[in-house]
Amino acid sequence: MKTHQLFKHVFTAVLMGVFALTTFAQEKDIKGEIQKPLTSPIPTDPNVRIGKLENGLTYYIRKNEKPEDKVEFRLVVNAGSILENDNQQGLAHFVEHMAFNGSKNFQKNELVNYLQSIGVEFGADLNAYTSFDETVYMLPIPTGDPAVMDKGLKVLEDWASGLEFSAEEIDKERGVVIEEWRLGQGADQRMRDKWFPLMFKDSRYAERLPIGKKEIIETADYETVKSFYTSWYRPNLMAVVAVGDLDPAEMEKEIKTRFGKLKNPKKPQERKEFDVPSHEETYVAIEQDKEASFTLVRVVYKQDDDSSEKSLKDLRQQLTYQLFNSMLNQRLNELRQSATPPFVFGSTSYSSMVKNKMNYSSFAMVGEDGIMNGLEALVRENERVRRYGFTEGELVRAKARMLNGLEKQMKEEDKTESGRFASEYVNAFLEESPIVSSEFVYEFAKNQFDGIKLDEINQYAPKWIKESDRVVVITGPERDNPDVTKESVLATLKEIEEAELEPYKDEMSGAELMAAKPKKGSISNEKSIDNVDATELTLSNGVKVVLKSTDFKNDEILMTAFSHGGHSLYGDENYENANYSASIVGESGVANFSKTDLDKLFSGKTVRVSPYVSTYSEGFSGSAAPKDLETMMQLINLYFTSPRKDAASLESFKTRNTMLYGNLMSNPAYYFQNEMIKILSQNNKRVGFPTAEELVKIDLDKAFEIYGERFADPANFTFFFVGNFKAEEIKPMLETHLASIPTIQREESWKDLGIRPPKGKLEKVINKGTDPKSQVSINYKGEAKYSKEESYILSSLGEVMTNRLIDLIREEKSGVYGVGANGYISERPYENYTFSISFPCGPENVAELKKAVYEEIELIKKEGLTEEDLNEIKEAQKIDRKESLKENRYWLNQLSAYYSYDRDLTDFFEYEKQVEDLTTKDLQEAAKKYLVEDNLIEIVLMPEE
Repeated sequence: MKTHQLFKHVFTAVLMGVFALTTFAQEKDIKGEIQKPLTSPIPTDPNVRIGKLENGLTYYIRKNEKPEDKVEFRLVVNAGSILENDNQQGLAHFVEHMAFNGSKNFQKNELVNYLQSIGVEFGADLNAYTSFDETVYMLPIPTGDPAVMDKGLKVLEDWASGLEFSAEEIDKERGVVIEEWRLGQGADQRMRDKWFPLMFKDSRYAERLPIGKKEIIETADYETVKSFYTSWYRPNLMAVVAVGDLDPAEMEKEIKTRFGKLKNPKKPQERKEFDVPSHEETYVAIEQDKEASFTLVRVVYKQDDDSSEKSLKDLRQQLTYQLFNSMLNQRLNELRQSATPPFVFGSTSYSSMVKNKMNYSSFAMVGEDGIMNGLEALVRENERVRRYGFTEGELVRAKARMLNGLEKQMKEEDKTESGRFASEYVNAFLEESPIVSSEFVYEFAKNQFDGIKLDEINQYAPKWIKESDRVVVITGPERDNPDVTKESVLATLKEIEEAELEPYKDEMSGAELMAAKPKKGSISNEKSIDNVDATELTLSNGVKVVLKSTDFKNDEILMTAFSHGGHSLYGDENYENANYSASIVGESGVANFSKTDLDKLFSGKTVRVSPYVSTYSEGFSGSAAPKDLETMMQLINLYFTSPRKDAASLESFKTRNTMLYGNLMSNPAYYFQNEMIKILSQNNKRVGFPTAEELVKIDLDKAFEIYGERFADPANFTFFFVGNFKAEEIKPMLETHLASIPTIQREESWKDLGIRPPKGKLEKVINKGTDPKSQVSINYKGEAKYSKEESYILSSLGEVMTNRLIDLIREEKSGVYGVGANGYISERPYENYTFSISFPCGPENVAELKKAVYEEIELIKKEGLTEEDLNEIKEAQKIDRKESLKENRYWLNQLSAYYSYDRDLTDFFEYEKQVEDLTTKDLQEAAKKYLVEDNLIEIVLMPEE
């Protein structure tokens, strides 16, 4: 069993916003369970039905109604590239591809075509992945029609035992897999190919990357491709996961009937697990590449997996691991925010490396000239913890952060998306780990935290941080760095171990965020927006607020705000100061609180507020748990009235961003993207990636002055709050913290900067990079009258075009791994349209694939589209809309857009009618109208000649 998997189940949500899992058993008294001896087993959650068939296949079933009328299926195979023979390298992944290219019940492309017809999108919904130790297939299915559910289960059956592997389809798919291989080529791959064998020295993992070997993909005979499937796709290595709007008893019956008949081989190959050998010395890998974008430093300490992950003692141990990581990451974040930061960001974690091997690792992105400085900072902070441990204040805050996260998981359990549960059950099967309810973990943590002391946590640093099993990996751009050698790295490690270090000083202000409440304003007007169940308020100082209370999430309130203007109101000489002004204030804090102070102050709270200045507007984004709503209001008030001006924060911001963007253009993909943006804007200085030259121009006084101007008049702002709140509870907070802010009642709007694409047809080839990789970007741009109907039609044409091109240049021509098309009409800063098609491919295929795309466009113009084409996108749009209407983020974005563009909310639900009314003729006419050669800008990336 793996300690990391329980760790993942319990704590991922604390760090990443992913919610906890559950399993099926009898209801238990949680209060009683948490009082049991620590040797007791971890109780399983009562909400998942787990079983194992006689043939060894495991199943997990959970009823979950978010979203409604949908089930998430997974087929999990406990076999990946690690099990390949020498002549099969890459074929575990190849088999995954073949699952979509012909099976017992779905010939050739029938599977993808059928699923698209019921609204399941290839790639976005229908997908799969292959890793070292597993292969996982993902299939979301609508549940309204029993016939559709039946076919969905047939898909799983076919994946498990009915793939056909026709010679024709294998040969066609070789090209697609090669294109996926091609996507992975580049600086990171070249450096990884050098350091990976050292990290996994003398282990099979060093030579079994899932993508495999190009020559094997190209030449493996048909039986060899199929042999991996016949050897490893067997029920005793499989699990079926079904989570969604379903009847668990009926689903269990279906699984038993359909999958119970699968048989294991009479003489099955042993499913071995492979070790990563220990080593006494420290391995050092220093790899450079001229196309590398970033400089990365990793210090990895390999650890044996020493926990059964079954008992309450194991669960308690995971709590202490997470507390350790949380406290050290806070220290690294403080360093990041210092005036002279040693890295762009740094982090540490204790987690899984591969099966049966854990690792404690520290990681940082540094400047290309600051490698040793960044390495020293990582190692020094680890050594400081090893010697002196953490402080009591740090532990108190870490416990508060963790309990806050666990409480959020618990509150959101019934509002967690089925796909998230399904993913967790996949991992539970693969790692043989328990599935524990979020309520139990929260109550258990509360019960245990008083007994978890510093001594218990401080013991981990000496255990984890040791000379043996240590690997240092440094990767970055090709530079003359004589100071960065294996010898200098080892010397630095030794020096820090012997250096004099001071204990960490835990400094924290005991002050309240807002010492005194502002003088209260009032609500001067209120009106209902009945058709969207929202309320518009006008405050006494002119601030407008739109409220929409929902029950989509139990512990979430989202906020955004805008005011027209942005950096468009400033000349080019002040562009940098205007563009970065809000970012600098956001890094500096409010009132007397630095950003580090705020991080400490908000331990145990879920709250975030970020000011922004964009091209045509300024405003805020933020979120909070209902219990922390007032804190969010206070932050908004202080960002208006008391932004903090801090020279150290500006220097930190400049240094970190110079490190981040300093070498970006060495990477062909970033270079191409930047050049494309410049071409499409005719080299306007306000577009493209940030540069060191830009950053050095930022002046603190001027940037702070501009921020003050942009946020001087709240009366120009409209705020939106969507989530779990009661209007009568939020109104007093609005009166106190928003209505109280002084205003100057100015009239202001944005300015058209005249950024336009070049007129007429333009073809441009950009040469960059040494790998045989190309990128094709086909853009149609021009002026167009905006209407929501016309924009919807053009967007739908993009969806249809994507499906058609997948069929044509991926499935038929095997020339790409992926392709996408999208279209829209904008009305700011001027009315214009964009329709883009983009795909990566081999340089030798550029001409042929471009020709095929243009011919397809002309075919659509001439002959139109089929009803099947139309119905596929309509079904997907209906499903997306239905699910979106239950999401707070969707409503926040929609309400904000309607107000920003002064649209009429009374027609909000006309979208459904637009979908029903859309015809193939509409799409054909749009293609004729917008996809015209005079407005074509074609940009192609080719390797350097």
